[in-house]
Amino acid sequence: MKRATMAAFLPNYHVRSISLPTRSHPSTVKVEEQLNKFKACEGEDSSSSQAEKISRGLTGLVELYSSIEDLLNLPLTQQALAHHQKEKWVTELVDGSVRYLDLCSETRDTVLLMKESVSELQSAIRRGKGGEFKIEGDVAGYNSCRKKTKKESAKSISSLTQMEKRLGASLILDLDQHLSAVVRVLREASLIINSIFQQLLLFLSSPVMKPKPTKWPLVSKLAKKGVVMCEDQGKKMNELERVDVELSNLLVQNPGKDSEAEKIQSAQNRLEDLEKSIEGIENGLGFLFRRLIQTRVSLLNILSH
Repeated sequence: MKRATMAAFLPNYHVRSISLPTRSHPSTVKVEEQLNKFKACEGEDSSSSQAEKISRGLTGLVELYSSIEDLLNLPLTQQALAHHQKEKWVTELVDGSVRYLDLCSETRDTVLLMKESVSELQSAIRRGKGGEFKIEGDVAGYNSCRKKTKKESAKSISSLTQMEKRLGASLILDLDQHLSAVVRVLREASLIINSIFQQLLLFLSSPVMKPKPTKWPLVSKLAKKGVVMCEDQGKKMNELERVDVELSNLLVQNPGKDSEAEKIQSAQNRLEDLEKSIEGIENGLGFLFRRLIQTRVSLLNILSH
């Protein structure tokens, strides 16, 4: 399998390149190298879907925080942090660790809600294959979930914006080279996790296309345009939007049974793609949540001594 760089894990965002002292500890240098790979990459593989990029970004975060854990376990780091535990910037780091845990947990709950809704819609479509096909109520339920997801994601984006404003708010003075480097990489890691969650939440906030039964002719035209866009510009549409297009097309009344069968199959295919994407994000959030718990435990253990 082709080895992907950290830059390929992420959607576009900006993070400073950091330069640490030439005699930094190897664990510090390792984190620095990972952070510098998290720069915006304009030449990123455009064939990857939005959800795939987010999943790889989450995987990259797990690797990054694993290296940060090694850095926090250094006696040199532990002694230095314990010595400065009354400083405002230390409180900032500790408070940030719990806020990211909460954000990760809340986002995972939202993703699980969406996964359940997709599964229910898939089941409804399968049940309707053998007899009279009535899917309007099930699509309405799915759209209701999408709206709820969008609302929850908007709240999380607002919280994320406030968290970003707090990053680096306190000044760091009179620190030795090693501790100064540790604090900088921890702050840079926070910027990166902010960026990836911003992309994830924006993905979950994708507008919902909800056709009205009284406007079937217009819906039909929109659906046809959507299919063309999916074929010609599919790389620019995320998985949620592609499902919306197929569901809108599915709801268009058409007397041709063969045409209806094709639309059902097409909708099922898009829902399967979405389900896989959501599972990838769900798994990434689960691994990251466990890693963030360990990071917070390490910080609290250091400061309790």
